[in-house]
Amino acid sequence: MLRRAALVSLALVLSLAPAYAQGRGGQPPPRPDEAGAQPVSRTEVASVTDDKASQTSHTIRLDGRDIKYTATAGTLPIRLDDGKIAARMFFVAYTKDGEDTKTRPVSFLYNGGPGSATVWLHMGSFAPRHVQMADEGFQPAPPYHLVDNDNSLIDVSDIVFIDAIDTGYSRAMAGVNAAQFHGQEGDIRAFGECINTYLSAYNRWPSPKFLIGESYGTIRSAGLSQELQSRHGIELNGIVLISSLLTYQTLSPAPDNDVAYTDQIETFAATAWYHKKLPADLQQKTIKQAVDEARTFAWGEYAAALSRGNTLNDAERQAVAARLAHYTGLSPQFILESNLRVDSGRFRKELLRDKRLMLGRLDGRFTGLDADAAGERQEFDPSNTALQGAYTALFHDYVKNDLKWESDLHYPSSGNVRPWTYVQNRYMDESDPLRQTMAKNPFLKVFVACGYYDMATYMGGSEFNFSHLAYDPAITSRVSFGYYEAGHMIYIRPSAHKALKTDIAKFIHGNSGQVRSSTSQH
Repeated sequence: MLRRAALVSLALVLSLAPAYAQGRGGQPPPRPDEAGAQPVSRTEVASVTDDKASQTSHTIRLDGRDIKYTATAGTLPIRLDDGKIAARMFFVAYTKDGEDTKTRPVSFLYNGGPGSATVWLHMGSFAPRHVQMADEGFQPAPPYHLVDNDNSLIDVSDIVFIDAIDTGYSRAMAGVNAAQFHGQEGDIRAFGECINTYLSAYNRWPSPKFLIGESYGTIRSAGLSQELQSRHGIELNGIVLISSLLTYQTLSPAPDNDVAYTDQIETFAATAWYHKKLPADLQQKTIKQAVDEARTFAWGEYAAALSRGNTLNDAERQAVAARLAHYTGLSPQFILESNLRVDSGRFRKELLRDKRLMLGRLDGRFTGLDADAAGERQEFDPSNTALQGAYTALFHDYVKNDLKWESDLHYPSSGNVRPWTYVQNRYMDESDPLRQTMAKNPFLKVFVACGYYDMATYMGGSEFNFSHLAYDPAITSRVSFGYYEAGHMIYIRPSAHKALKTDIAKFIHGNSGQVRSSTSQH
């Protein structure tokens, strides 16, 4: 059975209290997940009748040609050490008809949370159908519309969407303690069993294999890569990390953790650039140029200043505050009063305070009205609420009427998985499992997709993670990055969605049929 781990409660709301945002007073770090409603606390279990899958046939037209595909909706049994079925995990697979499964890539996709169902990736990213958002990915007016997805991955890979246990339609069996799946180890174990079972049930063992996770799904992917390799003998071709983190250190500012203040600065600069709050010399530059300058300042002058703590004299503090104001659009006085350390929650309230607007956490392009414009806490996240209604309504209609899957279970987009357990004493971290997996599999490559306006998982945090992953080119050369003018859910903005699809398709194509080098050793 799974070994006992230290407990930590992760916040299950997206509008964070200051203590959560700052990670102080023994509070857990914020959960970095995608859009989600309040967690559902009802107790439901899987049924033995849930093993019947539904298969339907469909056609989509991509790049001028018709692609016929089969959608399979169902659940897979999760067996642990005693061999009994402990849970059933819901999945929807899209497989292109007429393809050789020995050479056809298969990609497994999931959201994060912890506690998030995979409705967001499923209804937004690479399935053959997706939610139609308003212009530039902003909130659509009801009634909502599900349309063919011009950026589906079905032309390059079969795709399998999986819900974590106690989210979506995935549940533990009656009499099984679901809490064992509410944590770092249990969650990874369940996903490993699910993927292993899918490969056997649908004869996909020879296929090139990819993981595509978003948000907490990326820290899951890092640990899952090792789980698949060590427990199941499954070697991956590639891992795509969308809005990624490998350690909660990058999300948990604290008196002795200045990394989590430093890694925000690039995102602050990008968001201020979008809202035209930067000085003229920066505002006239491209977003990449502005962010590049902010990155140099953040990890150079700013990081050095923070490392000195309270030993900076007044002149030095004022100089750093002026420079930080230059790259963030905030006032030097506000920065000084914040001890040079402005967390994301306060930035989102402060940048457009003169307009009585606050910014979205998942996507800093979004703005909203708080009841108290002078306060320090957001009433809600406008970039979260923009998706919730459309994605939820259309998924329920789609899964029942198009995929012909029916269940008596409720489908929580945000499940109650508290408390979430993890092994480390302070920061959940899956950096080393990924490094070990890449060391043992010299062909495994990683693609990291970052949204400029993402204030849930910062691009600076992803850069920090991978700059400390390993020190040998044999590993570091197999990691590549992509940057997009979007937020946490990159795919909701059409231009960014197209670029993301192009980059991931290229990544899958390039890593699906490599020939083993004659110099490689057994």
